[in-house]
Amino acid sequence: MGGKTAIRGRVKRIMKEKEKLLSVVVPCYNSAAYMEHAVNTLLSGGEEMDIMIVDDGSAKDNTFEIAKRLESEHPGLVRAFHKENGGHGSAVNMGIENAVGTYFKVVDSDDWVNEDCLKKVLERLKELLSKEMGPDMFLCNYVYEKVGEKTPKVISYRGKLPIEKTFYWDEAKRFGVGEYILMHSVIYRTTLLKECGLKLPEHTFYVDNIYVYQPLPHVKTLYYMDLDLYRYFIGRDDQSVSTKNMMARVDQQLFVTRTMVDLYDLEKVGHKHLANYMLRYLIIMMMISSVFLVLRKDEESIKKKNELWDYVKEKDPVLYKKMSRSFLGACAKVRTPLGRAILCNGYKLSRKIFKFN
Repeated sequence: MGGKTAIRGRVKRIMKEKEKLLSVVVPCYNSAAYMEHAVNTLLSGGEEMDIMIVDDGSAKDNTFEIAKRLESEHPGLVRAFHKENGGHGSAVNMGIENAVGTYFKVVDSDDWVNEDCLKKVLERLKELLSKEMGPDMFLCNYVYEKVGEKTPKVISYRGKLPIEKTFYWDEAKRFGVGEYILMHSVIYRTTLLKECGLKLPEHTFYVDNIYVYQPLPHVKTLYYMDLDLYRYFIGRDDQSVSTKNMMARVDQQLFVTRTMVDLYDLEKVGHKHLANYMLRYLIIMMMISSVFLVLRKDEESIKKKNELWDYVKEKDPVLYKKMSRSFLGACAKVRTPLGRAILCNGYKLSRKIFKFN
């Protein structure tokens, strides 16, 4: 009798998990000092949440012990996973594989969400699903919470995307530099991530760009709420997006950029507005790679920069020509000392304006 009761209880738990609205993976690596804050903000979503804490082989602190405690304190809401170190992308992959929510989001362990905005997002997703209008991609604003800055920088899509209506790419306006869709702003339908074959590279930084980019041609419907949902914490010296670390890890940035170039022939994407958006995204990636190679100020890095552009030219001449015609692309690929100086100064100015690292 006890065995049957246990089985029924397990079935009920599984059914409850399958009814979750939003799965969130929180990749953690030596995150004991701040991970609990991220999880606590997600818990405000209540029973609709499936929060997966993935400890990516932490070795310097008690990250996994904290994850297990949170799992025991919040049964049915928090699940703790431990794996060998494989990098941020590996932890996201594990989250996608184990997600039981209709929708999926990544929240890094040093970031957090606004609780009131989260509740509004969940309410809207539930409403849309009840009308069989659940979008493939759900978007909100995000906020740079930078150390030492008194006024947080909000990245809003107001004026770029229709607000609170289901739409497609042809209704989106052109995004400005610094306004592109990033991991922080996007919620994907979980089945879409699985069906598009997304599997992020391991032991590689900056794969969040692949996470956002690869599913794009599979997105048929979008929805945007003008809410400042995601709080993106920046300014710690050990963060991957610091200028120092991006210069040191520029080879990984190059790998991600090449991977994105290889993913699609934009001439075959099938929708002009989407293809144009993806083109501009690739141009920005090429510019970022070029900037950090130039900032290193050594001949080997300049050689790698030129090789990157030569790679695109050989791989996809049409793409190369389109990149070269754009202002940012023309600035990024220039090979003269003066051009490189202009590129560096442009980066420094953009950094002051957009406060992205």
